[in-house]
Amino acid sequence: MKPGWRFYAVGFAVLMAFDTLSQLCFKLAALHAAPFAGDWPWLLRVAREPFVYGAIVGYLGAFITYMGLLRHAPVGPAFAASHLNVVSVLLVSAWLLHERLNPLQLAGAALIVTGILVLAGAERDDGAAAR
Repeated sequence: MKPGWRFYAVGFAVLMAFDTLSQLCFKLAALHAAPFAGDWPWLLRVAREPFVYGAIVGYLGAFITYMGLLRHAPVGPAFAASHLNVVSVLLVSAWLLHERLNPLQLAGAALIVTGILVLAGAERDDGAAAR
């Protein structure tokens, strides 16, 4: 039996949460380990940052979640939906880190979401035509 829409909605929400966690943790680790030096003392500073380990947990969680989703979801929409993290990182960074959003970023985010919706609709239409 093929999973229902709730499986995909929850799965992609979890994937997006893990991806967003990892990106935000990398940003916070970089901020806390600044200034960038590329030497051993800087690497040791980075290794002591708990945010680095949050990023690792985020990447592992995203990988496991994505592999689970790919067992059931069509590859095209799954690949596209996995890029929703670009939009979520943009929005969460603006909210938590007080980063400014410009019109070009918002337009890009809207295009990403529109593209994912178009792919999902096309996949649904292809599935209905195949039956």
